[in-house]
Amino acid sequence: MSRVSFGLLLVITLMAGACGYGSRNYMNGNGMPQITQFAPPNATVGEGPFVLTVNGTGFGTDSVVYWGATTRTTMYVNTTQVKANITALDTMNAGMVQVYVHSGGANSNAVSYTIQ
Repeated sequence: MSRVSFGLLLVITLMAGACGYGSRNYMNGNGMPQITQFAPPNATVGEGPFVLTVNGTGFGTDSVVYWGATTRTTMYVNTTQVKANITALDTMNAGMVQVYVHSGGANSNAVSYTIQ
């Protein structure tokens, strides 16, 4: 193997290990993010758009909040908090929706969010 090829291989190998998803996912010791609490804790039917704060552990910079099966625009705050934009259409009907966070290639626990 030539020196140039070896050098290129070395550079690619070293860079690949550091790239990942571009996330700084600090996990919580069990290999996946976890939701512990929402703010506000529930929503009112027809309340309109709002920002949902999701508290927990293990959130990375690549975190995406899922509202049911649909992603919502997500803002990373820190390893214990992310925020998601919930639309007016999301709160048109009373019921419960499963919310989870995808981060670092893993899904958090799904937690029911109540719309009353």
